[in-house]
Amino acid sequence: MKVAVVGATGLVGQKILQVMTERKFPVTELIPVASSKSVGKEITFNGKSFKIVSMEDAIRLKPSIALFSAGGATSLEWAPRFADAGITVIDNSSAWRMNPNNKLIVPEVNADLLTKEDRIIANPNCSTIQLVVALKPIHDYKPLKRVVVSTYQSVTGTGVKAVTQLQNERNGILGEMAYAYPIDMNLIPQIDVFLESGYTKEEQKIIDESKKILNLPDLKITATTVRVPVMGGHSESVNIEFLEEVSLDEIRNILGKSDGIKLLDDPSSNEYPMPLTAHDNDHVWIGRLRMDPSADHAINLWIVSDNLRKGAATNAVQIAEHLIANHLVN
Repeated sequence: MKVAVVGATGLVGQKILQVMTERKFPVTELIPVASSKSVGKEITFNGKSFKIVSMEDAIRLKPSIALFSAGGATSLEWAPRFADAGITVIDNSSAWRMNPNNKLIVPEVNADLLTKEDRIIANPNCSTIQLVVALKPIHDYKPLKRVVVSTYQSVTGTGVKAVTQLQNERNGILGEMAYAYPIDMNLIPQIDVFLESGYTKEEQKIIDESKKILNLPDLKITATTVRVPVMGGHSESVNIEFLEEVSLDEIRNILGKSDGIKLLDDPSSNEYPMPLTAHDNDHVWIGRLRMDPSADHAINLWIVSDNLRKGAATNAVQIAEHLIANHLVN
């Protein structure tokens, strides 16, 4: 099993390699790919050194799977070229997510849609992934009517530059800014650019991607996304209205048995998930379950997950594992 990791030197690329090692992903040959300035340098994987190669060389080496984490422009240019060479691409950027010809996959939700003909598979937005992992088993129990989500997103979702900005500010160092404002001791209610609607692009991604993944095109869903001075995970406050009466105990039972979910919800002991809870593990953590007395058939809950792992790297690796297990790749 030859596997290419495109963007191998970036935050998500490095996390993909870590997750592949931890999950004992069946790699016979790793093909790390990065920008031209990194070609020829070496990275370590499973105790062995591998030279970084160019895009062209990676295609010539004919991997079965290419895990892309190099940005939308790179994916738009190169993913079709890998696909045309018979390589299955799993792409972490937003480039292909809303294309009607490409599947948008969270394995716990809709991996059954995948076929051998899918050559470019989209990995959803990090905030969307943890949300739909929670919503799917609940919707299977009782149909959703409306979802309101507010996010509290880690600086790691922006990248190395944002992590450096936060660390610099905490240490009193003047440096390059990833954001228009300080992030330490602050919250920034803007992730990505503003659209004409007044929503940010990140908010619209959550709305559109959730509808596509859940196959609920008419779902009423709204989002507000906020960047917070945290490293380690994204958090979400979610209000869910249902079309009919629900049992909180039944929802709690369903979530506790669902794949990928860990329930941590004991108010009497002050137990609930936090970014520190989710840091460097693959679970979607859920807590603070309670009925919403202000609406009919409504609940509130709190969702936390490591955005670099389940929100990006792990979800992509899980897609690859599904493809291999079901003989959907060459």
